[in-house]
This record gives sequence, structure tokens and C-alpha cells, in this order.
Amino acid sequence: MKLDVIKLDGGEAGTVDLGDEVFGVEPRADILHRVVRWQRARAQAGTHKVKTRSETSYSTKKIYRQKGTGGARHGDRNAPIFRKGGTYKGPTPRSHAHDLPKKIRKLGLKMALSDKARDGKLVIIESAALEEVKTKALAKHVADRGWRKVLVIDGAEVDGNFARAAANIAGLDVLPSVGANVYDILNRDTLVLTKAGVEALEARLK
Repeated sequence: MKLDVIKLDGGEAGTVDLGDEVFGVEPRADILHRVVRWQRARAQAGTHKVKTRSETSYSTKKIYRQKGTGGARHGDRNAPIFRKGGTYKGPTPRSHAHDLPKKIRKLGLKMALSDKARDGKLVIIESAALEEVKTKALAKHVADRGWRKVLVIDGAEVDGNFARAAANIAGLDVLPSVGANVYDILNRDTLVLTKAGVEALEARLK
């Protein structure tokens, strides 16, 4: 697959050949769904917690005698049946992460890249390097290209000036190639790769 390469200001910068083994894979919704679920589960904090009857602050004294009241038998006010009593089998801190084979994770990333390429939402730029931190200038370049919700993936490292300039632009996110992931790619309208990013992703996924 051959795509045009542009400069950040919109000028032409040649073409690039994209390997079909990375950018030409037929997307499958079930694979993408599995990878996204795996990602989001790993990101979930899992810090939810409720108090059990042994942790609530009522007295543990038996509230009334066992027999002869005509009512149900109770011990103390910490029982789950009472207001402000402990919760029975409530959530406790835990990890929500689950395993997913590396082959599936790798395949999911290929499919996410291929999906953007197939839909014409993949843009290749020569580089994402700025001589100085100019948020206003970068915002103008983004607006001129018509990018609204865009993810830029660079090579091994993101240019510091570009990252700082992009930090205050709504809808523009930047990642190094090692941070490329299915969720962030699918969650953006446009995917922008630098030439260094293309090379790094192809080396990572082949």
C-alpha cells in the first residue's frame, strides 16, 4: 500500500510504502473487542470497597433477648438487614486485569492500524518536530488539515517541543510508537503517523 507523505504545514514530501502485513489486515470486530476489553480491564483501579458487618461502628451487644419478643431473632445492629449495617458480599479491592495472548494483542493492533488505513483516516507526515514551542502555530496547522479528534504517533521518542505545544490543544494527543494501542487508535477520528512512527510500528509488528 502506497500513501502520500505530507509536511506538517501541508506541503508534499513524497510517498511511503506501507506493508500489507501490518496495514493491510482485514479487521475483525471480535478481535478488536477482546483487545479493548483487556486494555480497559488493566486500566481499572479496582479500589472499590464497602464495610462488612465486622467493620461497621455499631455496638456488638445483642439488641434484645433471643426469645419471647414475637419478632425475628437478631444479634447486633451490624447485620446487613439494618440501616447502616454492614454490606453482605460487597466489592473489595482487586485487580480486574485478565490475560490475553500476545498474538491476539499484536493482531488487534495490526487490525486497528489497517482499519484506519482502509477508511482513509490514516495520514503520514514527514516528522513531528518543531524548532520552538508554538502552540498557536501548531493549532493552526491542525485546523488547516481539518483534524478534530486526532492521535499522532511518532517514533521511539516524541519531539519535546511538539509534545509541549500539543499539550494545550483540545482533541490532539501524542504518543511514541511504543505507546501505540488499540483503544487510543480506535477512539480517534484521524490517525497521524510520522515516517519514523511507521518504521517503528512495522519493526514492532512484523
